[in-house]
Amino acid sequence: MATIVNVNGLIGAFAAPDKIHWAPGLPKTRSGKIMRRILRKIASRQLDELGDTSTLAEPNVVDQLIALADC
Repeated sequence: MATIVNVNGLIGAFAAPDKIHWAPGLPKTRSGKIMRRILRKIASRQLDELGDTSTLAEPNVVDQLIALADC
């Protein structure tokens, strides 16, 4: 909650996130790009439509994020 209030005060209400989820890592390609498509699918519970995850540097991060989303 304090982080959201800080963002709201420093940047503005337009930049304040609705929710913050702490995660052990992010799904990144081997070149370091964050695969936002996978994050969107996990957030919208479309777990059967994750697509190609063969290019991930650490594929186990996706399983950890899914487990955290179920909590």
